[in-house]
Amino acid sequence: MELRHLQHFVAVAEDQHFTRAAERLMVSQSGLSASIRALERELRAPLFVRTTRRVTLTEAGRALLTEAERILTQVRAARDAVAAVQGVLRGTLSLGTEQCIAGVCVGPLLAAFRRRHPDVEIRLRQAGSGALAEEVAAGRLDLAFAVTTQADTDQLRCLPLTSEPMTVLCHPAHRLAEGGAVTPDDLGGEDFVDFHPDWGPRRTTDSVFAAAGVHRTVALEVNDVHSLLDLVQENLGIAVVPRHFGQKREASALTALPLKDVTETSYETVAMLPPPDATSPAARALMELLEAEATSPGT
Repeated sequence: MELRHLQHFVAVAEDQHFTRAAERLMVSQSGLSASIRALERELRAPLFVRTTRRVTLTEAGRALLTEAERILTQVRAARDAVAAVQGVLRGTLSLGTEQCIAGVCVGPLLAAFRRRHPDVEIRLRQAGSGALAEEVAAGRLDLAFAVTTQADTDQLRCLPLTSEPMTVLCHPAHRLAEGGAVTPDDLGGEDFVDFHPDWGPRRTTDSVFAAAGVHRTVALEVNDVHSLLDLVQENLGIAVVPRHFGQKREASALTALPLKDVTETSYETVAMLPPPDATSPAARALMELLEAEATSPGT
């Protein structure tokens, strides 16, 4: 089994299309098709169901995809490790992050990383914490900055970055604005603006209300912080968010209320990584840089 066959297989599985995968790999479509057929002959099983519009994985293909991704990640890590021993960090850093994550400033961190390691290609993907955890565990991302979603496993470990309380944001004319700190019980009948269920703040807020036994209605669901703040500014609902969201410029006209009687649930951000022996040199270098910046004077 050749590595290029596995690379071709993974590309087709990701794109669900031979032409797009061939363009991305910069190979001919006929050559890509021949590579997949050779792999299917060797494994004695069809890997894709082919239609005129797209291709989908067979059961055998789904089984192979998990292992193929893991093998390719290990090969890349081996190559990067040899380069690191030779004193030059090369390869690719595949990073995932939630937006507006606490405990790390992604842009300045990546800029500092690029200055130190110009031969490393940086790839960045933004998604919800649940999806990022799956990507790191599957080897598709080297690491991710996200919100705690699960306990550590054989494929995923979480290193704490910071934690903070949740706070309530509302329009200054809202009935809650003059009342001070509130409890989940005080908010049960309100309309909420919130994120998609896979985003960390939404997961945390859902946990807060579930722990309190309070039902809430998410009337307006968004996928970015700015839209959430805009909708609250229009008094279309309230939002329960990490405290640092209330410090954004767009939130300056909103009223922030402490959320009390919440003893165990906080917004905890983490760095998600594979096990130490599977962590790439680039990911280790980024974490070392993050730790150095966190401990340097003035930070």
